[in-house]
Amino acid sequence: MLAVVKPFKGQKYHELKQACLREHRLFEDPEFLAGDESLFFSRHLPGPVEWKRPKDICDNPHLFVGGISSHDLHQGKLGNCWFVAACSCLALQERLWKKVIPKAKEQDWDSQRPERYAGIFHFRFWHFGDWTDVVIDDRLPTINGELIFCHSNVPNEFWSALLEKAYAKLVGCYEALDGGNTADAITDFTGAVSESIDLRKGNYGKFLLEQTKLFEDLLKAHNRGGLISCSILPDMANERQGTTEQGLVRGHAYSVTDIRKLCLGGRLLAFFKAEKLFMIRMRNPWGKREWNGPWSDSSEEWQRVSEVERKNMGLNVTDDGEFWMAFDDWCNNFTDVDICRNLNTSIFTIHKTWEKATVHGAWLHDEDPLINRAGGCFNNRTTFLQNPQYVFNINKEEDKALISLQQRDQRPYRKDGRGENYIIGFEIFRVELNREYRLHQLQVQERVVGSTYMDSRTVFLRTTLKKGRYVIIPTLFQPGDISEFILRLFTDVPSELRELTLDKPEPGCGSFLCGYPQRVTQLSVHSVEGLDRQNGSRSANPYLVIKCGRESIRSPVQRETFDAGFATQAIFYRRNLKEPIVVQVWNKKLLCDQFLGQVTLVGEPSDSRELRTLQLRDKGAPDAPPVTGHLSLKVVSTDNIMEL
Repeated sequence: MLAVVKPFKGQKYHELKQACLREHRLFEDPEFLAGDESLFFSRHLPGPVEWKRPKDICDNPHLFVGGISSHDLHQGKLGNCWFVAACSCLALQERLWKKVIPKAKEQDWDSQRPERYAGIFHFRFWHFGDWTDVVIDDRLPTINGELIFCHSNVPNEFWSALLEKAYAKLVGCYEALDGGNTADAITDFTGAVSESIDLRKGNYGKFLLEQTKLFEDLLKAHNRGGLISCSILPDMANERQGTTEQGLVRGHAYSVTDIRKLCLGGRLLAFFKAEKLFMIRMRNPWGKREWNGPWSDSSEEWQRVSEVERKNMGLNVTDDGEFWMAFDDWCNNFTDVDICRNLNTSIFTIHKTWEKATVHGAWLHDEDPLINRAGGCFNNRTTFLQNPQYVFNINKEEDKALISLQQRDQRPYRKDGRGENYIIGFEIFRVELNREYRLHQLQVQERVVGSTYMDSRTVFLRTTLKKGRYVIIPTLFQPGDISEFILRLFTDVPSELRELTLDKPEPGCGSFLCGYPQRVTQLSVHSVEGLDRQNGSRSANPYLVIKCGRESIRSPVQRETFDAGFATQAIFYRRNLKEPIVVQVWNKKLLCDQFLGQVTLVGEPSDSRELRTLQLRDKGAPDAPPVTGHLSLKVVSTDNIMEL
């Protein structure tokens, strides 16, 4: 299915171009003027800026000269190495850059039909969940006839300069691109899910097993079209843009352009006996300044590699900014890596398919705690549950889940003195199997996992969850702060992700007949022990059925045990207080399941809220004959429907 593309600021490329062609004029963009307001809001360039069209800068201008390459572009007089590194990554994947630069041939200059040129271009970005078409004119800022910002190493190639201008328009001005994160730009180019890894915390430079796992993960991501970048965090603020002894620049973004296993042994017959070396290739957006350690362009290590293999790896001894490193050196010299994956959601593939669920939300402040949706992080216990809440299911016995939380880009607000990312994160709780209303207190729910809280545009978590129902709560760190977000969840099977919007059951027509809930009871079953070994059975496959009135839920089956641990929770909004809650234990069998015992609960608010162990009994009244086995559980009841 083709994605819907929204025009940025309502500007429609084809309509604007046709109007220019009819009127025999070149397009001048009224939404991004060729003036200082489109350049900077806090500083100025040394020298007068003149906005020129490419035909006034060089002869025979083109979008691409000799195709598109990661070597095409160089950073200009702007601290946006992160953006240039992202462009280098983008140039490696044809299917991706063709989406960002749609129908490039039709947009390009045509020397055979110059009358068809209108000085207008358009580029597409994944802008906060929507593919957005950004229209620009071709006037570019120059000083002394030379481009100020991103430019190609070929004088008459302009795709990078025009793409940078469109991106600057999207975020407000060129200065808004000064300082940023490569993964953010790649996400805007592709809609990918970005994962940031701290190489120091993972001890990848010390432990070979962890290093090998990381290499295989990066290799798989690269081979499947993922885009990767890396950087070195300065030890101190004044070290930014400083250089290490091996020639690497601190506080600077590098694009990863290749990852390989290099066999050192020469001949094909010796392949399995050859020494295998993990290698990674990077590019400096400056187009110069390379690594000078082992496996640098002219190092002696390359003498161990055949000339054919060197050529196959694209080894170039010129200082063009691209270089190879051994993976262990890379792990020990770089501190951060960003992996941007376009996760496969198509069924027409041989690779793993993910089920994706996406929701848009907002942190909005209100003095009324029932309306407030800006409660801050988990440290703020009294307001934390006032954040947006989303419920989802894990429908396999165990499933890997990938969660991405992205806040709205703050760079367009830099002109107003704002523009810094908020600190964001999220918590995941295992909740009752029948939870349909918002959480108001945490009683029996289990806090399963949470993300790291960071002042980045996106936080990502990869985790494994057991079968059950969960609530994810995305938050800003500070209560009262407001912003918008996108939450994306990827699982192996559909998760039914949706927002919990209601605080309690709404009165309906049935309320007049059956009454409105008078009490809410919440229970969590922890374990069943000492089950009856009927007929000399070696084991049982116990599961729970929890009933209250007409409502019932069933737990997952625990395999081959007489002492089963459960983490099964349920909540019941009770209309008829005379109807007890019954927790039954069953044995899963091939033909007919076997009843093992039950406990009956009245569920009074005065009952103990502590963990209790109860005797299993036969079917019937609460005082039915006891059977072998005990059940441990916690029960919380209250007549305040919104307490739980």
